[in-house]
Amino acid sequence: MAAEVKVPRLGQGMESGTIVKWLKAEGDAVEKGEPLYELDTEKVTQEVEAEAAGVLLRIAVAEGEVPVGTIIAFIGQPGEAVPDVSGNGKVSAPPAEEPKAEEPEPEPEPAAATPEPRKEGERVKASPLARRIARERGIELSSITGTGPDGRIIAEDIDRAAAGAPAAPPAAAPAPTGEVEQVPLTSIRRTIARRLTEAWQVPVFQLQVSADMTRANAVVAGARELHPDVKVSVTDLLTKICASALVRHPEVNVSFTEEALLRHPSANVGIAVAAPQGLVVPVVKSAERLSLAEIAAARAELVDRARNQKLKADDMQGGTFTISNLGMFGVEAFVAVLNPPQAAILAVAATEERPVARDGELVVRPMMTMTLTVDHRAVDGAPAAEFLRTVKSMLELPGLAL
Repeated sequence: MAAEVKVPRLGQGMESGTIVKWLKAEGDAVEKGEPLYELDTEKVTQEVEAEAAGVLLRIAVAEGEVPVGTIIAFIGQPGEAVPDVSGNGKVSAPPAEEPKAEEPEPEPEPAAATPEPRKEGERVKASPLARRIARERGIELSSITGTGPDGRIIAEDIDRAAAGAPAAPPAAAPAPTGEVEQVPLTSIRRTIARRLTEAWQVPVFQLQVSADMTRANAVVAGARELHPDVKVSVTDLLTKICASALVRHPEVNVSFTEEALLRHPSANVGIAVAAPQGLVVPVVKSAERLSLAEIAAARAELVDRARNQKLKADDMQGGTFTISNLGMFGVEAFVAVLNPPQAAILAVAATEERPVARDGELVVRPMMTMTLTVDHRAVDGAPAAEFLRTVKSMLELPGLAL
């Protein structure tokens, strides 16, 4: 019997995904564990591996948004029959045989497919993602005509309704040169927009300090000489220092929920990465237990996967704190937007030569400005200030963290 290929649940809370493209065609041989197709979730675009070996007998859903658990393909032996799949991804029962009429009347040609009007009291068909977006935007699903299978409302229908566009607009011709180009929102871009909007509603405060990077730069340079196969960066040192500081100040290493503050036993430090698909935050797990070289190796692998769109859902989960470093762009100072449910995020600017007072004299030192954004519901000002002071102290005396 042919094996069913279903959309997997790649993370807690995942309700649907978007099939981007198939990496195998119908009739191709498939090995178990071999990448089969690309699935775009709310967090990442990920290659999904085949769970069975054989031949890809049929692709039931070529592309588009589909709920978790939907049957999208079949894998089996060559020539093996596969069942029909209805529009909701369920196997359809074979129709009962009816006696043949002596002279059946020809049926009229079906009209062009148009969504049938919804009957009064009929349940609205909508994908889980569409329901959530509609609920967040205050849009009544009953007022929208779906363009998905069997008139199902999908996320794109909600976007069009919010923009005041018709439910099923005709395909637009390519824009002439010089005119505005319309770039459709990907699932990741929608998630970024939604999460940033949520973060903007959180009551936060910012704290800012500047650290003398003389010794920190020397440590980074020394680590590069000691580990030439791994390019240790300032971000790696910051990851180690922030992880050590979070262990010393567990009241900052928390997540906020409506029921309780979740105090985490380990420092899982997320690093904001500008990837082709948008801003992503892969996580270095238990960073307080790793050496500087181990953090550098883990960070390099995560960044490489992010920029090649190879991140997995697990790479993005479990973060307890985030670092956003724009120093390589020469930014002097900035405020990073919180990454809920985390309670804090550190914005790191460029290291610059500045005049500072030392022992009554004016000297020039490499100075770096850091801005800590904190969820005031979870952390008060004094604990946050103590945490930031510890980070500054460890940067100026890295031996405290290493």
